[in-house]
Amino acid sequence: MSALLHVQSLGKRFGGFTALQDVELEVQPGERLGLIGPNGSGKSTLVNCICGTLRNEMGSVSFGGTAIDGLTAHQRTRLGLARSFQLPRPFGSLTLAENLRIPILFAVNARGERTVSGAAIEARCLELLGQVNLADKAHRLPRDLTQIEMRKLELARAMAADPKLLIADESMAGLSHAEVDEILALLIRLNGQGVTVIMIEHIMRAVMAFSQRLAVLVAGRKIADGDPKEVVRNAEVVRAYLGE
Repeated sequence: MSALLHVQSLGKRFGGFTALQDVELEVQPGERLGLIGPNGSGKSTLVNCICGTLRNEMGSVSFGGTAIDGLTAHQRTRLGLARSFQLPRPFGSLTLAENLRIPILFAVNARGERTVSGAAIEARCLELLGQVNLADKAHRLPRDLTQIEMRKLELARAMAADPKLLIADESMAGLSHAEVDEILALLIRLNGQGVTVIMIEHIMRAVMAFSQRLAVLVAGRKIADGDPKEVVRNAEVVRAYLGE
C-alpha cells in the first residue's frame, strides 16, 4: 500500500538553530499514528512543515503520492490535509455553523470534486456539529462555549474540510479525565469513518489507547517509530522523558 503521507529527510532551521534534522515519516491510509516528544522536541515544527505554515529547507513532503513542498497551507488543505490547533482559533463573530461553512466553501468546493451549496451546506454543518454534540448550539457564538466545546468545534472545523488526513494537535490539553475520553472517542470514531489521523498529545494513556503506531521526536530527530508498547520501553525514549 502506498503511503498517504511521506516525509523524507526533512530539515528545518531557525537561524543557527536546527529544529528538525533528517526526519523520516510515513503514514498509511486509515492509520492512527501517535506523535510524542518532550516540549521543544520539534513536534509543532514538523506539523507546520507538513501543513505548509512553515517551509522546510531540506527534504520533502509528499501527500497522496504528490510532492507538496511548494504549496501553500490552503492549497494543502484543498488536497485533503487538515489540522486542528492546540489553541482553538474560531471566527469569534460567526456562529458555530458559519464557522463550518468557511472550510466547506473554500476547501471542499474549491477542490472541484463535488459542490455543496444552499441547503446542503446547512445540513452538512448540522451533521458535523451533531458528530461533536454541538448541533443544539449551531447558531450560538464561540464565546458561549466551554473549553471542551471549543475543542470539539476546532475538530469539527477541521473535519468540515473533508480531509483524508487529520492532524490533531494536543486536542486534549487541559481537559478532565472524562473530557479526554470524550475527545479520544471522537477521534477514534472519525478514524472509523475513513479519516487517517495523526494525534500529537502529552497524555500518555490517551496516546496508548489511540495509537496503532507511535513515533517519537527528541531534539528535532525521530528516535523511535513502531508498536506503541515497544516504543515506550525503548531505552532512548525512557531517557528522553525521565532522564538518565
